[in-house]
Amino acid sequence: MTTSKATAGGLGKVYDNPITELVRIACQFQSRILLKSGSKQVNAKSMMGVMAFGLSEGTEVEIVAEGEDEAASVKAVEDFLACK
Repeated sequence: MTTSKATAGGLGKVYDNPITELVRIACQFQSRILLKSGSKQVNAKSMMGVMAFGLSEGTEVEIVAEGEDEAASVKAVEDFLACK
């Protein structure tokens, strides 16, 4: 299991549809990827879950991945949240 913490940047300024983009990135990996913030926890590959998560600029997010490509998946989600 690989975990990391990140703060969401100005996703709406960089991406036309940040929710779709995040799910697209997560779906490129075999690992199970969870996003956690406060009492919320969602599957990063679930469009409805990410919509309900309420990701916005400044949100502190813990990224948790488990699987064969967990390190790469966490890095990709971190980079997305940081608008890299």
